[in-house]
Amino acid sequence: MFAIPGQSPVTITASAVKQIRKLMERDARFGLKIGLKKGGCAGMEYTMDYVDAPEANDEVVEKDGARVLIAPMAQMFLFGTEIDYETALLESGFKFRNPNVTDACGCGESIKFKDIDELAAERGAQS
Repeated sequence: MFAIPGQSPVTITASAVKQIRKLMERDARFGLKIGLKKGGCAGMEYTMDYVDAPEANDEVVEKDGARVLIAPMAQMFLFGTEIDYETALLESGFKFRNPNVTDACGCGESIKFKDIDELAAERGAQS
């Protein structure tokens, strides 16, 4: 849709690869699917779910045995995102460093994106 040929829509850090592979192996799943849903104080939230197979039009990103699928409706909003996994004293989890986010709520669970027309224009300029 808005992907640039030959360029992965997201990058996955070594820490995230390790955690994704661990989850895939533990639960014998095909991979983790990333999407978006409306919600939270900033308007949108990331979703992550186990999947057993890709659906039509899912973007599949593989790195060192870790498999991330991106839902079709989320692809444009996630392009350029770095997926990381951070472990801290009080919490651990996946972190999304997304250049398309314009605002986030204080808790970090909810995000707001650039206008869809602006995203489409940026993707057209890159191809």
